[in-house]
Amino acid sequence: MSIVWSCNEWDPLEEVIVGNPFNARFPYADPSTQLAEYPDRSLDQIPQGPFPSKIIEETEEDLQKFVDVMRAKGIVVRRPEVWPHERKIRTTLWESEGYYNYCPRDILLVIGDKIIETPNVIRSRSLETGSYRDLLMEYFSDGAVWLSAPKPLLADRLFETDLDKPAPRNDEPAFDAANVLRFGHDLLYLVSATGNELGGHWLQRMLGSNFRVHFLKDVYFGSHIDSTLVALRPGLILANPERLTMDTIPSFLKDWEIIFSPPMERQERHSAEYLRQAIGSEWIDMNLFSLDPETVVVDRHQSALIRLLERKGFDVAPLELRHSRMLGGGFHCVTLDTRRRGIMDSYFN
Repeated sequence: MSIVWSCNEWDPLEEVIVGNPFNARFPYADPSTQLAEYPDRSLDQIPQGPFPSKIIEETEEDLQKFVDVMRAKGIVVRRPEVWPHERKIRTTLWESEGYYNYCPRDILLVIGDKIIETPNVIRSRSLETGSYRDLLMEYFSDGAVWLSAPKPLLADRLFETDLDKPAPRNDEPAFDAANVLRFGHDLLYLVSATGNELGGHWLQRMLGSNFRVHFLKDVYFGSHIDSTLVALRPGLILANPERLTMDTIPSFLKDWEIIFSPPMERQERHSAEYLRQAIGSEWIDMNLFSLDPETVVVDRHQSALIRLLERKGFDVAPLELRHSRMLGGGFHCVTLDTRRRGIMDSYFN
């Protein structure tokens, strides 16, 4: 039996990878970064170079507190290697530099006993899974099915698209793992700046007829799905009220209870200059992580959201990632749940 087994977003957590911020840099200023992170800026306006050392240090402090909470519950926590993100990445078509390994959720997708390297959109992420290679080898040796999507060329033409709906062109499959939300045999795939429609079709064909990939289109193009919809437990969904209404909730979810998040609080804790460089929106604080169907880790500043979840019967662990907006990753982003205790089930007709 594989050590890797995770079928949804809520089953009791047994093992997880938590990213690290070391050597993190702004993604290299090129058409892929412009489309995925800064569509409203010219290339020369995209911040460059390493993140300040204070941000790295405070982020690791916050991640370590998160790790300590999980380990105290008996959850096995793994961390990736430190990686030389400052080194050049070259292909015959382009040159870039690395980004970070803060968000394992973005580059690896776990479906049952499969762990899939996804064909990421940002060129700076092309070699990011290298920092997870020893872990991947260990999981493979223990029975996991280790797959990699076709390596995208990421030519300039892929990013020459309608900026009103900024998704990569369908020249080749290109998507981040965090464009996918898992509901057992059903997967929800967001078409956005970090995932084209062809990527969802590749995923459906690779997984086969035992799975159904549902597409979420024309609701949010900024990036990933996990600050737009959060699967809390069977029958209950948390939705972003700025991006979704009851009319645009995916049809297969409409029999579930939909609760809409309150507005995000305490955004004044970030200065205007800080936000000018930040990658994530204020809704990154909605990016919570389930330890089991009754326990969630939530940004401690979101008191209204915490009260809403407590009214729904959740035990809330209030923690913080001080630089989630700068680095573009909340608690769901910085984790990859490699083992949850449960079965591959069907929750819909």
